[in-house]
Amino acid sequence: MSRHAPALLIVDMQKAMQQVAAGPRNNPLAERNIAELLHAWRGADRWVVHVRHLSRSPGSLFWPGKPGAEFQDELAPLAHEHVVDKNVPDAFTHSGLERWLRVRDIEALVIVGVSTSNSVEATARSAGNLGFHTHVVSDATFTFEKADYSGVRRTADEVHAMSLANLDGEYAQILDTRQALNLG
Repeated sequence: MSRHAPALLIVDMQKAMQQVAAGPRNNPLAERNIAELLHAWRGADRWVVHVRHLSRSPGSLFWPGKPGAEFQDELAPLAHEHVVDKNVPDAFTHSGLERWLRVRDIEALVIVGVSTSNSVEATARSAGNLGFHTHVVSDATFTFEKADYSGVRRTADEVHAMSLANLDGEYAQILDTRQALNLG
């Protein structure tokens, strides 16, 4: 494994995210782009980390043992790929992820997955604060529509764009799939 190449961090790509109950979303091609990046990382023998959200609420779609908590088939980890379980949005909180990366001298991350406005943003903020060279792939992440603090309903595209703006330049560099594929 190349320690100088960034690790691919795939956040919460679980079956529950494919259900209509999650709500209207953006980036309908995000899964295709994530799969393309995953294929490239595997082909180049680079580090891949899969993050799985496991809820602490028994009624949640992400409750351990429920079908929604399972990884999406086309993005499921291989036996040698690292899996991080979390029960809060930030993949670094109480998970051992930072230590796992540091032990392997991994200094850069490419973050993809869901949702841009929650787990992706929380994880990217921590990664940037911890000193990792952090990249978030705009077309390999997605989110859902949401009301803002004033009660105004925002489209998933608006929520996504704001989350990327929150991260850009301060915590992470925002790339698209083509640019991410060219990272060394």
